[in-house]
Amino acid sequence: MNTCTSTRSGLTPRAALGYDRSVADLTPNLLDLDRFAVPVERVDKPWGHEIIYGVTERYVGKVLFIRAGEQLSLQFHRRKDEIIYVHSGRIELEVGEPGRTPDVEVVGPGRAFHFEPGVVHRWKALEDSTVLEVSTPELDDVVRLEDRYGRADT
Repeated sequence: MNTCTSTRSGLTPRAALGYDRSVADLTPNLLDLDRFAVPVERVDKPWGHEIIYGVTERYVGKVLFIRAGEQLSLQFHRRKDEIIYVHSGRIELEVGEPGRTPDVEVVGPGRAFHFEPGVVHRWKALEDSTVLEVSTPELDDVVRLEDRYGRADT
């Protein structure tokens, strides 16, 4: 037995509330979720781009898209504490303590790594890759030791 009835408009109650429509049809937001929305910023980089989707006084969330063959700087942070998660693709990860030869390993989806302040790190995308990053909010805290795009600190 079908217990779903139609409204005066001929729509089912779920359709009248917008539940049977595609996401694109739900604009503008019928439930007024805009009060919870946050700004999202795309930042183009020489190696791809990043999407910064969450910035608070305590943390930052990013999605990094690295094109195959491109790499980030060999770098460390003085205050920034970060964790990365390889969502898709494969990267060659270099990581180690300052003044020591870094360990190098190829890693793929599902691997996560924690870089505390002072840990030297860099990764190169062996194929188009997506990396999720959660960190403390010091976005400008980067000391570049090497950079193929001419951005190394002097």
